[in-house]
Amino acid sequence: MSEAFTVGLVQTNSSDVLADNIAAASQMIREAAGQGADFVLTPENTTLMSPSREATLAAALPEESHPAIPAFSALAQELGIWLLIGSLSVRLGPDKAANRSMLFDPRGQVAARYDKIHMFDVNIPDGQSYRESDTFRPGEQAVVADLPWGRLGLTICYDVRFAALYRNLAKARASFISVPAAFTAFTGQAHWHVLQRARAIETGCFVFAPAQCGTHVADRQTYGHSLVVAPWGEVLADAGSEPGVVTARIDPALVAEARRMVPALTHDRAFEAVPEGA
Repeated sequence: MSEAFTVGLVQTNSSDVLADNIAAASQMIREAAGQGADFVLTPENTTLMSPSREATLAAALPEESHPAIPAFSALAQELGIWLLIGSLSVRLGPDKAANRSMLFDPRGQVAARYDKIHMFDVNIPDGQSYRESDTFRPGEQAVVADLPWGRLGLTICYDVRFAALYRNLAKARASFISVPAAFTAFTGQAHWHVLQRARAIETGCFVFAPAQCGTHVADRQTYGHSLVVAPWGEVLADAGSEPGVVTARIDPALVAEARRMVPALTHDRAFEAVPEGA
């Protein structure tokens, strides 16, 4: 049985200025480590919240020349922590980028990469429209990575609405699931807490969900409320609506306990699906 550890979630209000965002996130990562966090996570779009496809692609850089990667690698090594950067915009070609989570180990090495699978192509009733697929190439691979305390399943934001991905990660022996996000204020008020708690309960996993908050460029509003949720569904930490850091003590033994009480991951049954559109 793995020992307990402290997780730290960084809640940012990122802008469209790459260098400013790297500096702001780095300061809060240091704060989380200073509060004893062994594993620190930042939100989706940590380094860039751009108002348009053109601006996002202009600022997206390939991994080999992306200034955030050596900066966060060096920080993980300096602080001796595991560090998940919730997502970076990484250039893949002339007209597409990846929305990519990157996990750094305490040596500063990249331990895992995950490209967001589900694209947020939605018209929100508050009048905002989003078309992530215009800018980003969807990922095609679920990803897990081994931490000292258990296995981490990586997801990003809109993925949280697709429960099959989370069940797959749990069946791949994930004990923790990351959900870095930039949830809209409108959908967050209605769905954020219940979705994070549902994914934790369904999988018997801890959910670590660092989030963007506040008003961004072009008046984009994000919900905040970075959450740590236990496998039984209890909210262990909630960052509220302002930038900052929250921490929580994590006991990995609670994963086995929750799955023992409700062993739903062992109760799958084959069934004949209703045809789509029927």
